[in-house]
Amino acid sequence: MQIGPYELSNNLVLAPMAGVTDLPFRQLCRRQGAGLIVSEMLTSDPSLWHSRKSMRRLPHADEPGPVSIQIAGGDPTMMAQAARQNVDLGAQIIDINMGCPAKKVCNKAAGSALLQDEDLVARILDAVVAAVAVPVTLKIRTGWDRGHKNGVRVARLAEAAGIQALAVHGRTRADLYQGEAEYDTIRAIKMAVGIPVLANGDIDSPAKARQVLAHTGADGVMIGRAAQGRPWLPGEIAHFLAHGRMPPPASLAWQRDVLLGHLENLYAFYGEFSGVRVARKHIAWYCKAHPAAEPFRQRVVRVETCKDQLALTRAFFDQLIVGEDLAA
Repeated sequence: MQIGPYELSNNLVLAPMAGVTDLPFRQLCRRQGAGLIVSEMLTSDPSLWHSRKSMRRLPHADEPGPVSIQIAGGDPTMMAQAARQNVDLGAQIIDINMGCPAKKVCNKAAGSALLQDEDLVARILDAVVAAVAVPVTLKIRTGWDRGHKNGVRVARLAEAAGIQALAVHGRTRADLYQGEAEYDTIRAIKMAVGIPVLANGDIDSPAKARQVLAHTGADGVMIGRAAQGRPWLPGEIAHFLAHGRMPPPASLAWQRDVLLGHLENLYAFYGEFSGVRVARKHIAWYCKAHPAAEPFRQRVVRVETCKDQLALTRAFFDQLIVGEDLAA
């Protein structure tokens, strides 16, 4: 899959997720096989970039490319300025958020709220594309609500503005994350434009990815929530699509080592106090598939040090491994 001058290793893209796709998680998913990872959403107001949270979301010099940074906002001039500044900091792709359904974003006339105003959509896209020499991509939903699905019109505006790839979540803003994603609108969008289209929404397995690609004709898939606790999922999907068979299943020992390495990187990135707290949700996601995880989860969320968190996590997985060996 090609985005501007960048040929991706595969057509599996990790979706931007606030509070999830930080640098440690992006690096991990890249190592596990994702073709492209988009950063957490960054406000287009540079005056807010000086907070510790925003500073961590800016481009990082040690991140493997292409580095895709997502920006959000509703003012064309400010969005253009944010794009230029991120490129100056090392961004190689600028992604525009018109898909986030969160109230705190939509109440500021940003994210998927923009889909109600196609003229403003066009002005933002034109301004950002004109402001930078790097590829600009866009993420949208199928529309504002089920009575106003304007995804095809917005996609055509995007292509006309020079957007070089488009990700479409198969829900409207009003749907939030409820119900099942629908893919007919994504198929209609793909038929309407010539730029690469990524299908997004409820893709949680290699079989589902193949089904969605076949139904929509999309050029690739974007994986979001399904990768939480399964950073190897994009690589599994890529392998399945390329070879027609699943890779060998991830052993518990391998999953343990991936998680422990992830935790170490979180501590290094955030420091012990914040790292332990950020790690709690990741540990819960990794362990949710295991029926015996609840007592462990209740204990691990209470510890305050890296040492205790690592020790409890290792002991839990080691116990699972012993049980698996006994059952065999």
